[in-house]
Amino acid sequence: MHNLALALHRQGARVTGSDDEIFEPARGRLAAAGLLPAQEGWDAESITPDLDAVIVGMHARSDNPELRRAQELGLKVYSFPEYIYEASRDKQRIVIGGSHGKTSITACILHVLRYHGRQFDYAVGAQLAGFDLMVQLTDAPIIIIEGDEYLSSPVDRRPKFHLYQHHIGVISGISWDHINVFPTEEIYREQFRIFADMTPKAGVLIYDRDDEQVQLVSVPTNPDVTYIGYGPHEHVIRNGKTFLINKKDEEVPIQVFGEHNLRNISAAKEVCKQLGIKGKDFFKAVASFPGAARRLELVKEGTTSVVYKDFAHAPSKLKATATALKKQYPQRRLVACLELHTFSSLNPDFLPQYAHCFDAPDVAVVYFNPHVLEHKRLPPLAAATVAEAFQRPDIKVITDSAELATFLRAQQWANANLLLMSSGTFDGLDLAALATEITG
Repeated sequence: MHNLALALHRQGARVTGSDDEIFEPARGRLAAAGLLPAQEGWDAESITPDLDAVIVGMHARSDNPELRRAQELGLKVYSFPEYIYEASRDKQRIVIGGSHGKTSITACILHVLRYHGRQFDYAVGAQLAGFDLMVQLTDAPIIIIEGDEYLSSPVDRRPKFHLYQHHIGVISGISWDHINVFPTEEIYREQFRIFADMTPKAGVLIYDRDDEQVQLVSVPTNPDVTYIGYGPHEHVIRNGKTFLINKKDEEVPIQVFGEHNLRNISAAKEVCKQLGIKGKDFFKAVASFPGAARRLELVKEGTTSVVYKDFAHAPSKLKATATALKKQYPQRRLVACLELHTFSSLNPDFLPQYAHCFDAPDVAVVYFNPHVLEHKRLPPLAAATVAEAFQRPDIKVITDSAELATFLRAQQWANANLLLMSSGTFDGLDLAALATEITG
């Protein structure tokens, strides 16, 4: 939301806003642009009849006093995806959907387009190297949108990616998530079927052809739509380095690795082809693609060890990331630590989805903070319940961050790698300092 505020400010709009808490980097960036509210909290008096529109974030409540005031005044109220669509009505819209991989696919497409000097707008869910904002709105002819399946706003319960009305759509994979909103796997999958069916006449749907759940919703049913399936890009791995193989059997070194990223690259390549980027030009650009922030991101590398962090927390992401790092360095031990931080991951009804997803590491650790359960108003969770869900007898479950740090430091790090996976921060664990100790 603060990125959208900054993008609109750059367009010359008069932008005001509010929130009950504003953290970095949003606080500093808003302050630098002169957009930081004088005080935190809500004030209905700030909503006046002269406003053109109000854009409401997902985490506002339906009884928010400013939202209620806007409704009373009859002001136009947009959700984030509604406004992005409104601002891109005259553009070609490319929407990247999926339970996993959508940020990396979007980031790869943006990198390739920028490398070749193409004009484009975008809305992406992570800070990307070389892009100062996560939202850009100009007069560019196309927009690349990361299509989140979560709800649009407290007063609009539709998934975000249903509102963008794509011309080119991508479904990277489907793995049940957001149990608080989609209580069954079938209900969750249905949101992707709706997205697939929204592909318009002369539109394109690009999908992971090997994902069983995706196959259920991406069956070619509309003769007026082009369906394109993709798999992992052809490649070789040598000495911890991955090389793509192009049609001329030439090897193209890349900075990312793992089967999931090779699938992401294939998806990006298919999108870029639709946008007029030839294969040779795609390979030229993708060689310098650094990946998306916090997606299998290198923290520190030493002579015989390396430390990575990853945003992974869902079962499918956990399995893909841990397997990728093990395959990339098959001769090294892998110590992997997952923080359970999201509503779904801390829900006892969802935990069985993690069965055997953490089998790849040599040492597997699961961390969670009991206070997070209280904050999310979830019932207490026993460490034994978590351990049982993963179906791995030697898994270690830790609920104290100091104990976690001690355990990790005590491991033997000669010829071993560390992978830290979370959408949180391991309760403020100093990853840089820990990585420096580990890598020597």
